[in-house]
Amino acid sequence: MRRSKRQLAVLIGIQSALVVWTAFPFYWMLVTSVKENGEIYGPVARLIPSTFTLVHWRELFYKTPFVIYFRNSLIIATVTAVLSMAIGALAAYAITRLTFRGRTIAARSLVYSYLVPPALLFIPLFQLFGDLHLLNTLQGLILADLTFTVPFCTWLLVGYFKTVAVDMEEAALVDGCTRLTVLLRITLPLSAPALVVVALFSFTMSWNEFLYAVVFNTNSNVRPVTAGLTGMVTEDVFFWGRMMAAAALGSVPPILLYTAAQRWIVQGLTLGGVKG
Repeated sequence: MRRSKRQLAVLIGIQSALVVWTAFPFYWMLVTSVKENGEIYGPVARLIPSTFTLVHWRELFYKTPFVIYFRNSLIIATVTAVLSMAIGALAAYAITRLTFRGRTIAARSLVYSYLVPPALLFIPLFQLFGDLHLLNTLQGLILADLTFTVPFCTWLLVGYFKTVAVDMEEAALVDGCTRLTVLLRITLPLSAPALVVVALFSFTMSWNEFLYAVVFNTNSNVRPVTAGLTGMVTEDVFFWGRMMAAAALGSVPPILLYTAAQRWIVQGLTLGGVKG
C-alpha cells in the first residue's frame, strides 16, 4: 500500500511538472501582453503583473496589419492541409494497392525527401518561384509548404492503408467499381482517423512555417503570422507586448483543432503505426 502511494505521488509529481513545463510559455505570453512597458522592460521580471493593461492588444489590431497576417495564415494552412490530404491519399493508395515498377523506390523516396531540411531547398525554390512569378503570393507559399507536408502525409497514410482490409475493395472491384471509386467510397471512409491526423499535422506544420514565409515574401499583405511577427521589431526595439499578444492569438487555432480532434488523433496514430 505504501509503495503504491509513493508511485502515485511520483506519477502525480511528474505529470504536474510536465503540465507546468507545457503551460508556462502560454501563461508568460498572456501575462506579458497585459503588462505595462515599465514592467516588461524593467530589471525584474514578475510572474504576476502589478497592473493590467490592454494597450498592447489595441495597438496590435489598430497599429499593425495583424488581421491580414492571421487571414493569410488561415488560407495558407487550410489549403495546404486539404491538398496534402488529397495528394497523400492518392499516392499512398497507389503505393499500397497497385503493383508497378519502382514502387519500393518511390516509397523510400518519400521518407528521404521528408528528411531534407528546408534550408537546402529555399534557394532553388526561390529561383523557381521567381521564374514562375510566384514570389510574394499566397500560391507560392502553399506550393512551398507542400514540399514537406505531402511526403509526411503520404508516409503516414501508407502505414494506415496497410491496416485496412482489402476484402471489401476486391468485392467492389468485382462488382465493376473503379480504383478511384473504391478509394473514395470504401478506403477513405475507413481511414477517417488517419485523414484527420494528416490534415491536422499539415495544418500545424504550415501554420508554424517560418523560413519560406520570410524568404519568399517581401510584401506585408501576403505574410502569415510567423513572418509578420518580424515586422514588429524596429531596428533594435522589440515591442514585446504586441509580439506576445500576436503569439498568443497565433497559437489559438492549432490548440482548438487538436483539442477538438484529440480522440481521432490518438486513434489514427495508434492504428497507423501498426504496419508502418
